Amino acid sequence: MKRVIQTLAAVAATGAVVAVSVVAIGLYNVSAREGHMWGVTWLMHTTFKQSVKLRAPGPEEVPDDIGSPDRVKLGALHFRNACAFCHALPGQRQGATAQAMEPTPPHVSSITGWTPGEMFWIVNEGVKMTGMPHWPAKDRDDEVWSVVAYLNALPDAAGQVALAGEGRGQASCAQCHGEGGESGNSHIPRLDLLTPGQIAEALRQYRSGQRQSGIMQEAAMALSDSQIAALAQKFGTSKGPQRQADPAPETNTPGAQLATRGNSDVPACTACHGPGRMANAPIAPLLIGQSRAYLAGQLRLWRDGHRDGGERTHLMRKAAQDLSDADITALADYFAGLSAE
Repeated sequence: MKRVIQTLAAVAATGAVVAVSVVAIGLYNVSAREGHMWGVTWLMHTTFKQSVKLRAPGPEEVPDDIGSPDRVKLGALHFRNACAFCHALPGQRQGATAQAMEPTPPHVSSITGWTPGEMFWIVNEGVKMTGMPHWPAKDRDDEVWSVVAYLNALPDAAGQVALAGEGRGQASCAQCHGEGGESGNSHIPRLDLLTPGQIAEALRQYRSGQRQSGIMQEAAMALSDSQIAALAQKFGTSKGPQRQADPAPETNTPGAQLATRGNSDVPACTACHGPGRMANAPIAPLLIGQSRAYLAGQLRLWRDGHRDGGERTHLMRKAAQDLSDADITALADYFAGLSAE
């Protein structure tokens, strides 16, 4: 037993000497140009794969609309702006800087073999010691799934290039929201239904990180105050508050009843958002004409406490906290079905 203890002590001492040599003295060469020692790459990549497989959400958590064209296009547009610098676009070569990274980021066309849940975990959590960042916003699974939807659709390389655009770099606001602010994408809000003040406030909140969005924070981070003001004037409308004063159409659908009358737990949405809003109500965003997917997504964020920004945040969180999934679907159907004209 004494010899065993001495052997273990010697091994421990040798390990300590090696650790000091590697860490404190700097014997291990961390140069990306030199790459890893033999076996280290295999060890790290195997650890990465097994870690992802252990923690990734299962098939039951994948959204039903993972293959919808609108979700795929939103993911494609964001990938072009934020991810293509390292991973390139289908049919295009990676830049020299990306190719010089250690490990080299995989080309987008070679990102295969992962389930949607595993890809979600990688995009959302990032990977240590690879340069792969986690999603910039917390609790924005809806955005992450859009990027996964794009990656999941990649076999159609030519179509995905067309979706994301031909070159890497920052896209204009109109590429997502449309030239006149009418996006035409069910996951992207219509800006032509908002006032310049509402748009400017939202952009300032995204820029500061007060309002969380991995997509919009990326777009707004470098905007100056003057650029925000110009964009707000370009896409916004001064007609929004006036249109909210029109009376709500008579209808007895569950969404209409909840929106116009509320219930014991949920206040009437139209009191602030119109149509027929109260004269002394704060000027809130116009919901009429926004898409079902966008409205439902925002209501879920409010209900789950993942939406922030604005001086009336506490009011919306309180108003939405008791909404059921059925309530959210009904409200989204009601407001999306009303004409904004």
